[in-house]
Amino acid sequence: MTADATARPVHRDAAADRILILDCGSQFTQLIARRVREARVYSEIHPPRSLAWIKEWNPTGIILSGGPSSVTDEGAPTFETGILDVAPVLGVCYGMQWIALAVGGEVKGGGRREYGRANVTVKETSGVFGGFVPDEHTQVWMSHGDHVETVPPGFVVTASSADNPVVGMRHESKPIHAIQFHAEVARTTRGADIISNFLFDICQCSPGWTPGHFIDEEVVRIKEMVGDKHVICGLSGGVDSSVAAALVHKAIGDQLTCIFVDTGLLRLHEREQVERTFRAHHGIKLVTVRAEQRFLDALAGVDDPEQKRRLIGHTFIDVFEDAAAEAGKDAEFLVQGTLYPDVIESVSAKGGPSATIKTHHNVGGLKPGMKFKLIEPLRELFKDEVRNVGRELGLPEEMVGRHPFPGPGLAIRVLSDVTEAKLDVLRQADAIYLEEIRSAGLYNDIWQAFAVLLPVRSVGVMGDYRTYENVVALRAVTSTDGMTADWYPYPPDVLGRMSSRIINEVKGVNRVVYDVSSKPPATIEWE
Repeated sequence: MTADATARPVHRDAAADRILILDCGSQFTQLIARRVREARVYSEIHPPRSLAWIKEWNPTGIILSGGPSSVTDEGAPTFETGILDVAPVLGVCYGMQWIALAVGGEVKGGGRREYGRANVTVKETSGVFGGFVPDEHTQVWMSHGDHVETVPPGFVVTASSADNPVVGMRHESKPIHAIQFHAEVARTTRGADIISNFLFDICQCSPGWTPGHFIDEEVVRIKEMVGDKHVICGLSGGVDSSVAAALVHKAIGDQLTCIFVDTGLLRLHEREQVERTFRAHHGIKLVTVRAEQRFLDALAGVDDPEQKRRLIGHTFIDVFEDAAAEAGKDAEFLVQGTLYPDVIESVSAKGGPSATIKTHHNVGGLKPGMKFKLIEPLRELFKDEVRNVGRELGLPEEMVGRHPFPGPGLAIRVLSDVTEAKLDVLRQADAIYLEEIRSAGLYNDIWQAFAVLLPVRSVGVMGDYRTYENVVALRAVTSTDGMTADWYPYPPDVLGRMSSRIINEVKGVNRVVYDVSSKPPATIEWE
């Protein structure tokens, strides 16, 4: 048997409301899905699909996203015009331009480019602008080069700006609406109102997408998939694997065996915390495998981050297979904590693979030909939704509220070849760093924080002696979903305490630096 991460049966209630988001390549497409789900309506992102596929998917509403292409470009994302009759439609930016061109309007490039904040005048107070006052001026976020010059027959203008007479339009009788700006971006001050109007007034959705609803449906799906077979789960102690394990355990109970692999790449006291939580508090069958040396041997002399990830992923599966055999279980399924951003990042607006920035440990790092079928119960969820599901399942807050931790662990935070000595230095520095964050009451204000051991040494002076030792970088970012992130502005006295403690308490470190890069252009992790 081989893994199949994409062939996932859909068992959702056919009567349930769901919004289909067709991705034309915008950097903001994931934000559309998040805004819809924040309104407690289920949504999925897909590349442009055929009319037959869309009808079979049976959406309650359709949103056409923005995108970098011109609608007149060869190979630009396009659709069959019949999608405009399947369900209510909202076109955003490129989506608006496609609608206009597809049904007889005129789209032009240049001349009316708008980027960043803009003020829009609302021409009517119904449809997506329900609740606005006549001629209301509202701030929006623009990002377009082309514009709608003439609306199609049967359409009316609903909003305009100083530079563009057609910023919003709708069909006179059909539920087809379009906006030139990005309502999903926070800088559009009433964007949530516009999306809410589309969902509840135009599509007539009900706000039923909740953690409890998701758990109920997923339990049924897992039971049907697994039957009486045995399942193993790679438990890392992070949020994703912990919630995935708890959810699968709720569905199949003792058919699940969790295997916690101590890779030697974990944070301080990680193994003890996992064993305490899952054995004592949740009664989940847990097998702990001490495989530190096996991973260190595999990583010996390797400094390329992609090779590290692949080696760790392959070794992980080898250890799993050995552990499953030793436990006497003929396991057929493997649980993974794949999240929705992992899934949609792997598909471009044209349906092909996007450029690889780094391999997700739970997607590209798996060994080809492994014997397990995958169960990915969280692959429809964003990170904040996973946390809420974990709370609903009764997992402790110190676990579901933890900062993200990469599957390859500290190996990708040692920016050189990985050795036990380097890991010990990084582990101690990272523990002090997180302790100081919590002591300052800042942990919940930060999306992710961690220390990095740099591949350089620097000169210092300690006790009147010259030193030539390691440099540790500290990283902390704020984010909502990890797709974009800003560096966290610590008070100087907090940074000072962190640096002083690490230098004084971690042998082999004489310099600490702080990373003030945002994503993009940087990534959150250094490797």
